[in-house]
Amino acid sequence: MRVTHLQLADFRSYGSLDLELGPGVTTLVGRNGQGKTNLVEAIRYLSTLSSHRVASDAPLLRFGAERAVIGARLEKNGRALSLEVTLNQGRQNTARLNRGQARPGDLVGILRTVVFAPEDLALVKGDPAGRRQLMDELVVALQPALAGDLSDYERVLKQRGSMLKTARNARGADLTMLDIWDEKLAHLGGRIVAARRRAVTALAPHVREAYADVAPEGGVCELAYSTALDKPVNRDDTSHASLSADAGAEEIEARLLDRLRALRAQEIDRGVNLAGPHRDDLDIVLGDMPAKGYASHGESWSCALALRLGAYALLTAEGGPDGDPDGEPVLILDDVFAELDSGRRSALAHRLTSARQVLITAAVPEDVPDELAAHPAGAVTVRVSRDDDRMTVAVRDE
Repeated sequence: MRVTHLQLADFRSYGSLDLELGPGVTTLVGRNGQGKTNLVEAIRYLSTLSSHRVASDAPLLRFGAERAVIGARLEKNGRALSLEVTLNQGRQNTARLNRGQARPGDLVGILRTVVFAPEDLALVKGDPAGRRQLMDELVVALQPALAGDLSDYERVLKQRGSMLKTARNARGADLTMLDIWDEKLAHLGGRIVAARRRAVTALAPHVREAYADVAPEGGVCELAYSTALDKPVNRDDTSHASLSADAGAEEIEARLLDRLRALRAQEIDRGVNLAGPHRDDLDIVLGDMPAKGYASHGESWSCALALRLGAYALLTAEGGPDGDPDGEPVLILDDVFAELDSGRRSALAHRLTSARQVLITAAVPEDVPDELAAHPAGAVTVRVSRDDDRMTVAVRDE
């Protein structure tokens, strides 16, 4: 799989853009603020219907524009595909697939990308929300149908939270509906936790290998899924047992439903949802210590990079959904080399030589290792510059 053409209209800093992309390595070079990251952000949006930089779509529209259009042509299994999403100011977004009308959600899973960006440092140093998002993106890439479960879970969580607040403010209220929402949350939560646990188990060896490559003297990087279901509700519960390694969705659903019932009084008292996958985390351990709070800046950067490289390796090994043999993601590295020393740059470059398509952003060409020029499919540098309000993405150095 690879992107052969990117087209933008009123997206971020681009009034319009048509850019042809080849296989192998394409390096987008330009000073800060010239629009390099905007290009890879657009490709990532077509893959996941979300930005890796902002939480909402509003900043993606060019200032003053009513809509923005992101379109791309793909080469997949020897066939040409076209994807397009229109981001509408104040209205629902629309989409097209091979020139036919489609729902935006229909595009999820067709183009697979793995993006590493400076913001990924928060995967190691930040709060659990970013790590949950990482797991959910991986789960959807492996099983696109899970996107519906995640969306439904957020809806149930919101409805149940509202009901808990109502029960807190009206003591003695009828809690029959809360029982129904408990069952819905436990059912969806069981499916999500089971899928996340499988994904983390599959991801762990790839991350271990990637970290050893980019930080050969940094020890061992290990991953583990952390859920409160593995812990007793209180200190007096001595009979509690952790989930079995092969626990399926039904077992997790039953355990989660029991947890909700045990926490009912606390949840009503506080008016918040206290159990479910929205409170779980991904434990990242370097050596014998948790990475968060103990890893240096360099170790955290290498660890975050290893998480993305591990995800890329896993998705490549697994192939696409439904047995698609052409499921290798497009690998996007946004300003990655500036933070790496020469040894780690070379180690990363060596890992990239087998990738079908790699898109790299860099402030100066010198940040990109010479080894990438030897990619079997070739290497191209695209110069990105900005002159007042005009964007230029046209100068190529072979």
